[in-house]
Amino acid sequence: MSLLDTPLWEVIKGSFAPAVWAKVLPAILETLYMLTVASLITLVLGLALGVLMTVTNPNGLVPLGWFYAVSGWVINILRSLPQMIMIILLIPVARLFFGKSYGTNPCLIAIAACLIPMYARIVESSILEIAKGKIDAAKSMGSTNVQIVFRVLLPETLPSLIRGFTVTVIAVLSMTALAGLFGAGGVGDIAVRFGHQRFQHDVLFAAVYVLIVLVQIIQFLGDFTSKKILRKRNLI
Repeated sequence: MSLLDTPLWEVIKGSFAPAVWAKVLPAILETLYMLTVASLITLVLGLALGVLMTVTNPNGLVPLGWFYAVSGWVINILRSLPQMIMIILLIPVARLFFGKSYGTNPCLIAIAACLIPMYARIVESSILEIAKGKIDAAKSMGSTNVQIVFRVLLPETLPSLIRGFTVTVIAVLSMTALAGLFGAGGVGDIAVRFGHQRFQHDVLFAAVYVLIVLVQIIQFLGDFTSKKILRKRNLI
């Protein structure tokens, strides 16, 4: 059904038809695959980079001005590029690793490259909010820098890190939809090929429903986990 010749209400009703969901359901699995893999890569590398940025800043545990300046410069460059341009720029890299520049796995490189810098900045901002007295107390008890990172910095900022990761995962989902323009598969691909190019707006609406539900689930899980930790610490 198309909005060009069908009333809006009829298109909305048609978006729940079994034939429509026969196209959408397989794409959901592809989207969940991209979402899971890209989120895990972003979590691991973004967390590591954010901790390194915090530790090596001029007031950090191991001040390394040159490393902090260079890494901050690179992160700012990557964050300044729109997601679509990042996907285009990383097509040669995807072809190098996977032998092709389209499909689900090649687009994971661009998704991670866009969102790792974003999460690294979130991690850095969260850790910098820790009171300096807690770090000084840990040092006075003889804790090493590694112990301070894993026993003070990360545990203290865990609720904030979870909330930041929730925002990042939603951004990952948004980018998986955009990657559909480049043949990545998933719900975004369905929305583009059927909803936009073929004017099957009932399919487009169904794809939108899926994205809305996924965002609500991700946000709920992030808020629930963060609040549970805060309640356990008697902070709320």
